[in-house]
Amino acid sequence: MMKTAIKLTIGGIRLAEERMIIKDEVQEVKTRFISFKANHQRFDLALIHSNRYQGKTLIIDLGGNRFTVMNKEEAAKNGNLEHAFNLNEVRAEELRKFLVEVLD
Repeated sequence: MMKTAIKLTIGGIRLAEERMIIKDEVQEVKTRFISFKANHQRFDLALIHSNRYQGKTLIIDLGGNRFTVMNKEEAAKNGNLEHAFNLNEVRAEELRKFLVEVLD
């Protein structure tokens, strides 16, 4: 673990804070940016593949400011996308059909 000292000045008052870095790593990742228009909604997604997620994909909804980590089987399961992306059943089904096609 590494400790870093952060010095910050706010309104002329100098604050010092010590933080403990628990993990700091750099990885090569594969990112796919993809946008598509379903019948009821446009989706702008970033799909990030990394060894960090044990074969799962980090799925970021860039328009909705939400994300989840899932594999194809989890995306296919009813309820998962509804919860992760705050979607109704119809919109979640549109996203589900798409993700099942593109996820590894």
